[in-house]
Amino acid sequence: MKTHRREIQIYYNPESNYHRRTLAYAKTVARHVKSYAFHKTPSTETSWQQIIKALELEDPKVLLNKADPYYQEHLRGREFSEECWIKIIQKNTHLLKFPIAMRGSRAIVCQSPKDILKLADVKATV
Repeated sequence: MKTHRREIQIYYNPESNYHRRTLAYAKTVARHVKSYAFHKTPSTETSWQQIIKALELEDPKVLLNKADPYYQEHLRGREFSEECWIKIIQKNTHLLKFPIAMRGSRAIVCQSPKDILKLADVKATV
């Protein structure tokens, strides 16, 4: 999944104050910001595969909140293939711990609202 180099896309949990702060910070960094609630988009397995690839993650499991009761009850201690982890993320976006931001062909996990600055060096010229 590739976004326009002048636009930041944020995938986040709108119920999380931390995630909303990350979105607000992104709006101070870029003129064009599109936000997508985790539970609404991206909904396809292919979209999540592209996001995981753009994040350059070897193990999609690192995106998950391991303290979540669902994770503890159903996933803790189990091993799955990368494809299965992507399906788990697709069906359980509430488990995602941090917002994900994309600009151009780059993607980052925003462990801090200021992590969005890592995308600021992507050329925003036409």
